[in-house]
Amino acid sequence: MQNIPQTQTDASKGLIEEDKRWNTRALIVDDDVPIRELLIDYLARFGIFAVGVSDGEGMRQVLVDDTFDVVVLDLMLPGEDGLSLCRWLRSESDIPILMLTARCEPTDRIIGLELGADDYMAKPFEPRELVARIQTILRRVRDDRTEQRANVRFDNWRLNSVLRQLIAADGLVVPLSNAEFRLLWVFLERPRRVLSREQLLDAARGRSIEAFDRSIDLLVSRLRQKLGDDPKAPQLIKTVRGEGYLFDAREIG
Repeated sequence: MQNIPQTQTDASKGLIEEDKRWNTRALIVDDDVPIRELLIDYLARFGIFAVGVSDGEGMRQVLVDDTFDVVVLDLMLPGEDGLSLCRWLRSESDIPILMLTARCEPTDRIIGLELGADDYMAKPFEPRELVARIQTILRRVRDDRTEQRANVRFDNWRLNSVLRQLIAADGLVVPLSNAEFRLLWVFLERPRRVLSREQLLDAARGRSIEAFDRSIDLLVSRLRQKLGDDPKAPQLIKTVRGEGYLFDAREIG
C-alpha cells in the first residue's frame, strides 16, 4: 500500500482543499484503521477524496467542519453503533449513506435501509464494488435532484424549467411565451414578497437586452389567465395597490 497523505486521514477543520482532481467527497466511519486507509487510498484513484474517522463523535465533528457527498458507515462501532448514527444522519440531512457490516444478518440490512441508508455491503468486500456502489448512489441522487430542480410544483401546477412548460394537475400542458415563463419563474423564486413593477420587469428580463413590448400589468394579466387565476379575485398573483404584485402560492416545492 502506498503512503497515505496526512491530509486524507486527519479529521480536523479544513481537511478538504479545493482541488479539481476530486469530484466526490466521501466520509468513511470505521474503527478498522487498515480498512480506512485502504479505502482512502483506493477511492482516490477514482477521483473520490476520502476522510476517515473511527466513531460517531469523530463523524459529527468532521461534518460540522466540512461537507461530503456520501458517508460510508460501518455498523459495528465503538460507542454509538452505525444504526443509531444512520438514524441521526437521516434526521439531519439527506446525504447518501452506504452501510458496511461484518454481520450478514438480513435483519441488520433491513433495519439499516428502513432507517434511511441508501445501500448496504457486507465485509469482506471488493473495493472496486464499493466504488461502483458509491457511483451508482450518487448518480441516482444527482438525477433525483436534477429532476426536482427541473420541476417546480406550486398548488395544482407544475413548471418544467427545462422544457419551459406549465403543466396542470390533469396533465394538460399550458404553453407559455418566453416573457410569461420568465415572469412566473421570478414569482416562484420570490414567493410571498411584494415586487414592484420595475423589479418584475428587470428580474424577468434577466441578462437579456430584450424588453417586453407591453406593460408588466398586461403580462401579469396574461399569466393569470394561463393559471386560471380570477382577475377580479386572484389567489395566486395578487395586486398590492400602489406597490406591485405578490405571488401567494400555498405550497412551492
